[in-house]
Amino acid sequence: MLAVALDVLCNGLRAEGEVRFTRSRIGGRLSLEGARVTNRGQAAVRLGGAVVGAEVAAADLRTEGQVNLRGATITGALVLTDARLSHAGGAALLASGCSATQLWLDGTELAEGHLSLRGAVFTTVHAAPETWPAQVWLDGLTYQALFPRLAPAHRLAPLRRDGDGYVPHSYKQLAAAYLRLGDEAAARTVRLAKQRHHRSTRPRYARIWGYVQDATVGYGFRPLRATGWLCALLLTGVTVFGLHPPRPSKLGEGPDFNPFVYVLDLLLPVVDFGQAKAFQPQG
Repeated sequence: MLAVALDVLCNGLRAEGEVRFTRSRIGGRLSLEGARVTNRGQAAVRLGGAVVGAEVAAADLRTEGQVNLRGATITGALVLTDARLSHAGGAALLASGCSATQLWLDGTELAEGHLSLRGAVFTTVHAAPETWPAQVWLDGLTYQALFPRLAPAHRLAPLRRDGDGYVPHSYKQLAAAYLRLGDEAAARTVRLAKQRHHRSTRPRYARIWGYVQDATVGYGFRPLRATGWLCALLLTGVTVFGLHPPRPSKLGEGPDFNPFVYVLDLLLPVVDFGQAKAFQPQG
């Protein structure tokens, strides 16, 4: 365990084996910019439980072995811009429970291994869609904003590749981030994707009602579809009852038949135009 009041600068470091800062206390900045660390099959850089008073700067870091930041507390940013991390058969970047103001993954390549950010807390995450590897672990990841600002179609794919399968929290976080930007349409798209992913985890017989809700109103997140269905039913009803008017409930009483108003009376549950009661269809 290392205790340093100021910065720790390891720029350009070349190491065979593990570089360890486990449970260290660093009052300033930890810099591993341009470092090259090889420890295949093990941890190459380990900061588990470390407390860093400023940022962890690891731009252009190259590792063969895991970068382990589990439980680390970083007062500033965690910068892994243009890094290349590789750890076959495990997490190339293990940052579960890590906290920092910002996470920078722009240009980062996880050549082998997956990404674990379970339970991590960041104010902002900077990561392009191509940064996320084939498998991620994101349950419990909390953030306020995600950059660059992109449409939901570019952000949903990693959520479907989560190693835990369907993770509701990940969808809620992404939808909340869009809402903070004032993009309610994008948030609805994310919530709809959440329902669809959840549907895929259910038994085949239980998916039927989900497909019906999706096709008709998009689980309630596509309300204009309901208007379309209403117009289609209204047009069909006006055509059918216009060609085959129903007989009056009581001869010589009630209003004149109007197919448009009659169908509206049948479709709308609250409004009463008096037509539905006055006429009785047959056959």
